[in-house]
Amino acid sequence: MKKPRVIIIGGGLAGLTAAIHLSKENFEVLLFEKDAYPKHKVCGEYISAEIIPYMNNLGIDLEDLKPKEIHQLLFSTQSGKKTRATLPLGGLGISRFALDHFLVQKAIQNGVEVIQEQVSSGEFIEQEFQVETQSGEKYLADLVLGAFGKRSILDKELNRDFIQQKSSWLAVKAHYQNDHFPKNLVALHNFKGGYCGLSATENGAINVCYLSTYQSFKAHKNSEDFKENILRQNPCLDLFFKESKALFEKDLSIAQISFQPKPQIENHMLMLGDAAGLIHPLCGNGMAMAIHSAKLASEAIITSVEKNKLNRKMMKTEYQNNWDLHFKSRNLMGRRLQRV
Repeated sequence: MKKPRVIIIGGGLAGLTAAIHLSKENFEVLLFEKDAYPKHKVCGEYISAEIIPYMNNLGIDLEDLKPKEIHQLLFSTQSGKKTRATLPLGGLGISRFALDHFLVQKAIQNGVEVIQEQVSSGEFIEQEFQVETQSGEKYLADLVLGAFGKRSILDKELNRDFIQQKSSWLAVKAHYQNDHFPKNLVALHNFKGGYCGLSATENGAINVCYLSTYQSFKAHKNSEDFKENILRQNPCLDLFFKESKALFEKDLSIAQISFQPKPQIENHMLMLGDAAGLIHPLCGNGMAMAIHSAKLASEAIITSVEKNKLNRKMMKTEYQNNWDLHFKSRNLMGRRLQRV
């Protein structure tokens, strides 16, 4: 008998890592991702070093991407008052353009079937999932993992509580060339209505990603106007942009970012990464938490399968308990810091 078949909806960090983990344990895995690789995504592109041992155990050597090693933090207030700190654990600067592409190649090498389609629905009927794509194709699976990011049509399909409420946050990201920015530094600069993170990526480009309230942003025509009139009021950001050259033709953006608590299990689907809960970017843990959630979900699935039969109740209980153990206090602290 085969092990339970797994469908993963979403090919970001959480989805790809879970696909690699489960395929290594000889699960049949289908992964659906609506966009082609490689692709830039709105993301801080700083990944905590806490995930390196786990990635190594999966046979994923991030050093192959030549990431920038980051051990210093610079923080500034709106007026430009600065403070510095050493990050004892540190992290890596890697673009999502490179990292996601790297991981999908690893997944395919492991035998994962990657399908470029948008999933429109997923129903759980008589201990089996039926997943349908926008093209009308239908697929059956014993398990479904939801790794579809911050907002998705599936959130509406599942009638998730947070999707019904408007959020006041939006995020903007671009890459810049700046030969003066230290490659071992992550900077967090405050401005009126939000904050902006800067850090180097594997190819030397500096990732600039900021989070702003819609209230602050709406008075401006576009992100370029907002940068000139709001971001550059912080002297640290003003100096950075004076010394920098934009590498993107147009900034990337995502609106309606919700930091409200989300259920980690919906309609028997295990939710991973941002679909399970989004930590505030100022905490610097978003990418690592997405990967860590894939570890927790994969381990819960593996330990809940005996003689190729799934104990679904055991799996859900283990995943929920471990999620709460590892992430509940982090997200709570993130929300408190955000209010400050």
